[in-house]
Amino acid sequence: MLKHKKLILALSLIPQYFLVTVLSNYPDFVESYYSNGLYVYISKLLRYTLGWLPFSFGDLVYALGILYALRWLYKNRKRILKDTRKWLIDVASALAVLYFAFHFFWGLNYYRLPLHKSLNLESDYTTEQLIIVTKKLIEKSNKLHLEIAKNDTIKVDLPYSKRDIFKITPTGYDNLKTVFPHLEYHPKSIKKSLFSYPLTYMGFSGYLNPLTNEAQVDGLIPTIKFPTTSAHEMAHQLGYAAENEANFIGCLASISNDDIYFRYCGYSFGLKYCLNEIHRRDEALFEDIVETVNKGILKNYEEVREFWEAHQNPLEPVFKGFYGGYLKANNQSKGMNSYNYVVALMVNYFETKDLN
Repeated sequence: MLKHKKLILALSLIPQYFLVTVLSNYPDFVESYYSNGLYVYISKLLRYTLGWLPFSFGDLVYALGILYALRWLYKNRKRILKDTRKWLIDVASALAVLYFAFHFFWGLNYYRLPLHKSLNLESDYTTEQLIIVTKKLIEKSNKLHLEIAKNDTIKVDLPYSKRDIFKITPTGYDNLKTVFPHLEYHPKSIKKSLFSYPLTYMGFSGYLNPLTNEAQVDGLIPTIKFPTTSAHEMAHQLGYAAENEANFIGCLASISNDDIYFRYCGYSFGLKYCLNEIHRRDEALFEDIVETVNKGILKNYEEVREFWEAHQNPLEPVFKGFYGGYLKANNQSKGMNSYNYVVALMVNYFETKDLN
């Protein structure tokens, strides 16, 4: 009887795959009935259940799961040749459960309506539009930087612990929900990852555990990156799976915060993406524009760059290549490069907005 159940479970991978494929062609349906329907209750339930824990329950599950899988593979290594069919059924049945859990608890959000459509924004922009928005972001970032540092050549250091930042970050979402009610963030479930060292050497600053809905932040990244990284992972919790959309919402949540340091982090975060895009399009223009950015802001950028350079290693491209493949398999055709498309959202959103 158990053998038949495992076989049925293993074979369920096929209809599951086709169901996800079909749903991927109906983003309006996913948006209405999953992302803004069923998922809202799943997400809140998981965050109420696990958010109060001071440690990452999901990281423990991952660790125990990896140990169990390695132990199982070791104990069953001889079966691979002796009883290949049964071995494959066992593996496929486990994959079927994980595949279902991933998509049910979070993964279907990859197939929701693109954010620019739900916000009625254009998906493209001209270099002229990019320059206009970049100059607006420079003016605002420079102003906030000078208010904090009192000197345009001094980098900003946040006066908060990383634990404090976790407490302050949701305030931005509290303010943002007055404009976008669907971005209400409650309850909180964000934590330092127990795997911060591996994450750092893999080149990642955080991730969302799709099975427990806990937002994980790499505890080793510079404090200046904590506000926007935390807000980014919270956006994932709210069902925005695409990296470009989570970056955009994380930026909006940061600049909507009452705290001036968080607003500075948000505006300088958005500015960096725009500067990078100008550099990609026209290096000479970039050199002219970057001269108008306060030296202290550039020092904050340098601080983050030096952190990642100090942790570069031969395996990092492998991990990023794997993650890029994962993104492509989940409706993000640009893979890791999809991060850069946040500029399109920023340009079309900020172009007509006053930056307060």
